[in-house]
Amino acid sequence: MGGQVLRLQDVTVRRDGAVLLRDIDWAVHEDERWVVVGPNGAGKTTLLQVVGAMLFPSEGSVEILGERLGQTDVFELRPRIGLASAALAEKVPPEEKVIDLVLTGSYAILGRWTEEYDSNDVTRAVELIDQFGCAPLIRRQFGTLSEGERKRVQIARALMPDPELLLLDEPAAGLDMGGREDLVRRLSSFAYDPKAPTMVLVTHHVEEVPSGFTHVMLLRHGSVVAQGPINRVMTAENLSHTFGVPLNLERGRDGRWYARAHQF
Repeated sequence: MGGQVLRLQDVTVRRDGAVLLRDIDWAVHEDERWVVVGPNGAGKTTLLQVVGAMLFPSEGSVEILGERLGQTDVFELRPRIGLASAALAEKVPPEEKVIDLVLTGSYAILGRWTEEYDSNDVTRAVELIDQFGCAPLIRRQFGTLSEGERKRVQIARALMPDPELLLLDEPAAGLDMGGREDLVRRLSSFAYDPKAPTMVLVTHHVEEVPSGFTHVMLLRHGSVVAQGPINRVMTAENLSHTFGVPLNLERGRDGRWYARAHQF
């Protein structure tokens, strides 16, 4: 077990009188790959905002990469965290070229202005773009890309600053089957790479969980149903409780999960 990357203790988040997260205790270590699974409204994105240093909890303590929220400069902390999310993609200028978008990830900004990037930055950006199958898109404008292409470019951008923690908010959402399978395959390969950063991936479909992920947290109504090693926690019983419907759960030889409603 590697060093501790995340530590949440008794974390509760309230907004406009609603409790979005309730009494979350969670520890993530360097060599772990976590997936957070739950239905819409379970609090998954809120949890990711907290561990991405974008949202402070109403109660409890949060330590990210050895820094405690409320006692550290989040603007220095955030560049150590890579984030890919639909909310971030919506803020990208549609005319931004792919190479420039990935380069701006170095400084956790959106939209390239007059920044100067050295040759090492450019080389790293090109390598990441190629790693996620986007080399032919390097001079394309972000607004002209397909949804699958956008997702892969976002992940390349999130990796640009060589983050210690990578957060992926429903990376396969909105993709057709071909796009989903391509992305999940790439993420699975990345998850097995010992040089890859600690990862937390959020989804509400177990079919989108790449093989190679080691741990799972199941969330429902802002509370943890179960968490721990994926082989122990990802069960039909736990998943049925999480989604509020009887489910059958299978795991293929490739390590991927498949859930179906129980047939009466």
